[in-house]
Amino acid sequence: MWQISIIMDPRHTNRLHTVQNLFAISFTADESKKIPPHKKNTLFLDVRAHEAEINKLISKYAPKFPLDRIARIDLSILQLALYELTVLKRDPMKVIINEAVELAKELGNDRSFAFVNAVLGSVVEDIESK
Repeated sequence: MWQISIIMDPRHTNRLHTVQNLFAISFTADESKKIPPHKKNTLFLDVRAHEAEINKLISKYAPKFPLDRIARIDLSILQLALYELTVLKRDPMKVIINEAVELAKELGNDRSFAFVNAVLGSVVEDIESK
C-alpha cells in the first residue's frame, strides 16, 4: 500500500501560522491578552510591530473597504503580505502576492483571493511606478 506524505514548504507554514496568529488575536480587544497560538512565530511579532503603518496602507489601497468591514482572515493575509512587500522585502513581489493569494484560497471565502490580489496588485503598481 502506498502512503503519500505531503511536505509543506517551511516558509509557507510560517506564513500560515502568522496569518493564524493575526486572525486569532483580532478577536481580542484587550492588548494584554493578545497571545498568539503559535508562540514561536517571530514573523507575527514583526508584523504586529508595524501594524499601524500596514493598516494605513490597506486603507489607502482599499478605500471602499474600512478595516472593520474587511473579513478578518483577509485582513490578516493583507497585513502579512504588506509587511513582506514594504518592510521585509526579502522575497520577490510576485512570490509574496502568489503566497497571499494561495492563503486566501485556503483560508478565505470564494472571493477572498480576488480581493487580496486586487489590493496587493495596486500596491505593487504604486511601488513599481516610483
